[in-house]
Amino acid sequence: MFSRKLTMSIVAGVAAIAVAGCSSGIVSATSSSASPAASSTPPAASSSSGGGGSNARSGPAAGGSSGTVSSVSTPGFTITTSAGQKVTVNEASSTTYQKGTAPASASAITAGEPVLVLGTVNSTTITATQVTVQPAGSEGSAASSAAGVVPFQQGAPVTSKTVGQIPADYTQGSGTLASGTTANKATEAALAAYPGGVVDRVVELSNGEYEVHYIGVNWPHHIFVNQDFKVIGAND
Repeated sequence: MFSRKLTMSIVAGVAAIAVAGCSSGIVSATSSSASPAASSTPPAASSSSGGGGSNARSGPAAGGSSGTVSSVSTPGFTITTSAGQKVTVNEASSTTYQKGTAPASASAITAGEPVLVLGTVNSTTITATQVTVQPAGSEGSAASSAAGVVPFQQGAPVTSKTVGQIPADYTQGSGTLASGTTANKATEAALAAYPGGVVDRVVELSNGEYEVHYIGVNWPHHIFVNQDFKVIGAND
């Protein structure tokens, strides 16, 4: 009887150790599977316009868009780009206005006016730092079409095309977010060459050139601008 009880105690002890080992394995597996996911999250990009190699996929960021004012409310308005993208513009007390090159006020923003909007972009909403009323005819569907911009269409296949020059060391997702005057100049250059979309960030590359990220159209999604703020290429 004593031998039988001893045997049963040993079996129970082994079973308990086995259960504990399995539990430990589950915890260990859970921890190891969670760790890579956490480490794969890209670091927030620097908002500096200087060089560096931080990942540039973050937002909101400096950018802008151009189009025709479709409606005006307080405080803000909406525009429709030449490719048909609707953009919401939020105004602030610090927003500045121009009509051509002359200073203007918010009253210059009326339905039907072509405008260039620069500011902080979050998807297709822009918090404006500067709004410029442009000369009539400066923004139109003909300009978009002539530039080869492919309007956004739900379910349409991605247009795979490269034009011009792409920086040799360019890697998608690399670079440092640009801001201020630098981002504004690159944004204006990109919108002039490829009207119709929304610039949602400008990235300074390691060679001093810029990748302007473009949304709201099916092509292009990356526009490349050199150090003199001249567009040199574009791709998907």
